[in-house]
Amino acid sequence: MNVFADYALVGGGLQNGLVALALRHARPDARVVMIERGATIGGNHTWCFHAGDVEAESAPWIDPLVAHRWDGYDVAFPAHARHLASPYACVTSERLAAAVTLALDTPGSQLLLDSTVIEAAADHVMVRAATGAITRIDATAVIDARGPDAGPRTACGWQKFLGQELVLERPHGLEHPMLMDATVPQLDGFRFLYVLPLAPDRLLVEDTYFSESTYLDVGMLRARIADYVAAHGWVPTQVAREEVGVIPLPWRYELPPLQAPLLAGYGGGWFHPVTGYSFPIAARLATFLAARGPGEVFGPPLEAFAVRHRSQLAFALRLNRMLYHWFAPEDRYHVLERFYRLPEDSIRRFYALETTRMDRARIVIGRPPRGLSLRHMLRGAAT
Repeated sequence: MNVFADYALVGGGLQNGLVALALRHARPDARVVMIERGATIGGNHTWCFHAGDVEAESAPWIDPLVAHRWDGYDVAFPAHARHLASPYACVTSERLAAAVTLALDTPGSQLLLDSTVIEAAADHVMVRAATGAITRIDATAVIDARGPDAGPRTACGWQKFLGQELVLERPHGLEHPMLMDATVPQLDGFRFLYVLPLAPDRLLVEDTYFSESTYLDVGMLRARIADYVAAHGWVPTQVAREEVGVIPLPWRYELPPLQAPLLAGYGGGWFHPVTGYSFPIAARLATFLAARGPGEVFGPPLEAFAVRHRSQLAFALRLNRMLYHWFAPEDRYHVLERFYRLPEDSIRRFYALETTRMDRARIVIGRPPRGLSLRHMLRGAAT
């Protein structure tokens, strides 16, 4: 069977979900086909972004995805705690899936679930359905965003976490998210707890590690979360949801050429290698693609757009190399402790991967963080 489309979106994760929504907003008559190997799109994730991370023209189609908003957030380290007044927002998989499903429920567009991509070429995608039926999707533009597993295996560390959405016996009393509580024991690299107050009696608590290893003991992390929750006097009555993630944080990355099919998301280098906060970058690329017709994806505008992003990416990759090679695992928290003394605007631009020259100077120049190790620097130089 043959299907014809203006855009074929390979993968139904965050990146292509945002592309689908941006296309529906900017080009409502476009024929869009999304192919996802799972039974639903969006997975089981929580994505967050800071105010100002997302361009104003993207707001109309991003706003419906936001499940929670706060007017600021907190961070805590052994020698430094701070409240930041930058507003913060949370997007859920459920909202993304609902919005994308609705956006693709239009004439000429399709959402193909439980479908395996056999081939993704410049002008077509071959798909095998769960029934075994083969479909060829001929498309003017093919955008392949199949996630971290699709990216090249290069030198990297890992961000890994277990998150639990907890229903509590009584209100927790938090007004703002705790983006980084690094006052906890530093285990398996840089460790911190991430806490989002979702309702007066509901919290998302994530135990997060910047580690050299992908190994994640879910049972152990559940116990550590339980200890953290108990230490704060919170009494859970239910674990409503769990979220597990292992994300590559590279210090070297082999960027693919800008050619069809366009590799987006992790596979194309459109991500934040230091923080894992890739929502702003995914939204930026989606907005860019939707502003052009399916036959106008490639050319000087994309090249200029990619050059700007890759310049930011190169700086972030160097920071990862410093983090992983210049500091012992138990001392890495000093780097983030120093970072969170910077001006709020510099911090926000870093998360959005839109740093200025002044921001970069503030990050790397000056008194180095405690724990800088010449031995680790020399060992890292050979890696």
